[in-house]
Amino acid sequence: MSVNILFWFIFSVLICLMLFIDIYVTDHRKSQITLRQSIIWSGIWIGVALLFNLLILLYIDNGKVLAIQFLSAYLVEKSLSVDNLFVFLMIFEVMNITEKNQPHILKWGIITAIVMRIVFILIGLSLINLFHPIIYFFAALLMYAAYKMAFKSDKKIDPDSYKIIKFLKAKYNYISPYDGKKFFEKINNKIHITPLLIALLLIEISDLIFAIDSIPAVLAISKEPFIAITSNIFAILGLRALYFALSGIAQKFYLLKYGVSIILFYIGIKMILSDISPIPTNISLIIILFVLTLSILLSLWIKKKD
Repeated sequence: MSVNILFWFIFSVLICLMLFIDIYVTDHRKSQITLRQSIIWSGIWIGVALLFNLLILLYIDNGKVLAIQFLSAYLVEKSLSVDNLFVFLMIFEVMNITEKNQPHILKWGIITAIVMRIVFILIGLSLINLFHPIIYFFAALLMYAAYKMAFKSDKKIDPDSYKIIKFLKAKYNYISPYDGKKFFEKINNKIHITPLLIALLLIEISDLIFAIDSIPAVLAISKEPFIAITSNIFAILGLRALYFALSGIAQKFYLLKYGVSIILFYIGIKMILSDISPIPTNISLIIILFVLTLSILLSLWIKKKD
C-alpha cells in the first residue's frame, strides 16, 4: 500500500481526535494541570505518534524507509519544539501571565502553528521542485540557526520592540495588570487589549522564527509531503502538556539546546551532500538519537553553574 487517501484520512482523524482531547477536555478542567498529569499526557501523545509510525512501517510500500524518515523528522521537530517551549516560559514570565491562563494562550498558539507549518512545508517543497539548488540556501540557514542556538545568549524579551505590538498599544487601550481569560475587553464602550493578546502575538512571532529553522530541517530528512507534514504536526500536538511537564524542570536540561544545534548543523551538512554522497536516513536517525540522549544525560550529570 502506498501513501494514499486512506492514510491521509487516518492521520486527519487522529489529529482531530487529539486536538479535541487536548483543547476541549483540558480547557474544561476545574483544577490546574499537575506535573504528574502533564508527564502522563505527554507520554500518551508520544505513544500515539509512535503507533502511527508503526502503521507506516507495516502497511505502506517502502514502509521501512518512510518509517525511519518519520521517526527522524519527528525527533528533530520535537527537540526544536522543546527549545521553543523555553521561549514560551520567558514570554509568560515577562507578561505576568498566570498559570491558569497559560493553557488558553497555548491552545491558540498550537492551532495557528499547525496551519503555519503545513503552509511552510508546501511552500518549501514547491521551491525545491522549482529550483533544486535552493537546498543549499536551506542548508546555510540550518547551519546559521545551529550557530545562533549554540553561541548566542538568550535575550530578554521586549514586547515593545515589535511594530505590531506597538501599533496595537497605540490604537487600543491596554489593560495591565489583568487576571481574566479574554484577549479583548470592552470597557465603557471602548475596546481594550489584554496581556493575553500580547503574549499570544509573541508566541506566534517566536513560532514563525522557529518554523524558518525547522521546515528546512524536516525537508532535509524527507521530501515526501506525507512524512514532512505528519511528523511536524505530531511533534506540535501535545505541546501544552509537555510545556507544563518542562516548566518545572526546564533548567535541568540546559545542555539540550547544544545537542539540538549539533543536529541542525549535521542536517545542514546532510543537505549539502544530498546530491554528491547522500547519507542514509538510518545513519541520521542513529546520530540524532545519540546526540539527544547524550545532551540529556550530560545535563543531568553535570550541574549547571549559577
